[in-house]
Amino acid sequence: MLLSYRTSDLTWRLSILTYLVSVSLTPARRCARLTRHQFRRLSLTVNIKMNKLSVLKRAFSSSTSLNAVKTVTVVGGGLMGSGIAQVAAQAGQNVTIVDLQPELLEKAQKSIQNNLTRVAKKVHKDDAAKVEGFVKESFSRIKVSTNIEDGVNADLIIEAIVEKLDVKQELFNKLDLLAPEHTILASNTSSISINEIGAGIKRKDSIVGNLTHIPLNHVSYFRFGGLHFFNPVPIMRLLEVIKGDHISEETYQTMMAWGKSVGKTCITCKDTPGFVVNRLLGPYSAEALRMYERGDASKEDIDIGMKLGAGYPMGPFELADYTGLDTNKFVLQVMLEKTGDPVFRPIPMLDKMVAEGKLGIKSGEGFYKYKKVYPGLRARTYTIRSGDASARDIDTAMKLGAGYPMGPLELADFTGLDNKKAILAVMLDKTGHTAFRPVAILDRLVGQGKLGRKSGEGIYKYDK
Repeated sequence: MLLSYRTSDLTWRLSILTYLVSVSLTPARRCARLTRHQFRRLSLTVNIKMNKLSVLKRAFSSSTSLNAVKTVTVVGGGLMGSGIAQVAAQAGQNVTIVDLQPELLEKAQKSIQNNLTRVAKKVHKDDAAKVEGFVKESFSRIKVSTNIEDGVNADLIIEAIVEKLDVKQELFNKLDLLAPEHTILASNTSSISINEIGAGIKRKDSIVGNLTHIPLNHVSYFRFGGLHFFNPVPIMRLLEVIKGDHISEETYQTMMAWGKSVGKTCITCKDTPGFVVNRLLGPYSAEALRMYERGDASKEDIDIGMKLGAGYPMGPFELADYTGLDTNKFVLQVMLEKTGDPVFRPIPMLDKMVAEGKLGIKSGEGFYKYKKVYPGLRARTYTIRSGDASARDIDTAMKLGAGYPMGPLELADFTGLDNKKAILAVMLDKTGHTAFRPVAILDRLVGQGKLGRKSGEGIYKYDK
């Protein structure tokens, strides 16, 4: 059945123009040949939302429709995987956790049950019956398996395994063959390119035309993207939705809707190294480690300085221990490889500690020592410069994903963009570090007198 056509005459004309451009035709040559009757014959619809003309979508698309994710499979039973499974089950979705290690699945189940109990007690207070009911109902939606085939019949499959490109590619290539055509595949990677991970994936939403006398190109869009959660998943409110170069609009919108359905604040980022949060945290953490390595200040004073002076919930060394020094080392390697920025160059002290097995909280010792071992735990403007994410999403990411009291761009407006520019100039002069090189957008805004809150406009606009 063809989709009904109910837009205004103006929208109809805009739809035709958009369609012609999308298949690389010349409007002047083709418009005369395209009648309203022929247009109706297309199995396409135009989604107009928020007064913006969105993408053309196929009427016979086999994709999961918006808000239709009811079954989720999580591949990987570690902290991230179990956390993702928990929030999906809490939201009323049926979940399968797949992992090759039975003991990890057993730990995941115990952890989820304990976490659900904490959530229930917080929500239902002293009502024991409601607490028990919430835990029982949510936990009943979760099943586990060591066999990947048991988890392929899902609307959404999320990978949360080791951060190794070849391992992820092998998994997704297998899932692509086994999963139903409508299934959306997603990676929880924190630093590896979504485009590279999904290079072998074949499942696509295709826009295919068949107009008389008009040769059309075939445009393909993947049912694959990134869903980057933050640890611990049940507590951290942020979800970075990563758009690969060819993700379909319907897949992207479904992923956004699903993220909101499990209680997350979703932001969007291109497939850029580190996405938003890790791209900004990387240089910050690396410079803190180098300050300590040089003997500029003690790790304790650096942590106290950033908590009391910048309002951060954790200092850089506490954060590194929490996320895992091996993870920090890996992220630096990936970021250096992808960006070539020397700010991500290896840190000898970090390499030495990882080699000694001092990985942070999960090993019992990192920059600090810990009495209890928890198995399984684990300001720059570049992103704005390259248009990888909006200013609002960058600030939201750092507040919800890293716990910052203000986003970096809100802070820049608060302190004054002219002051930021002056500080960068001084730091570049004193250190020679490329991290402090001039920022074109900052220079332009200052040149226009847009200095932040004090002038009424900077990165954002303010009521005077």
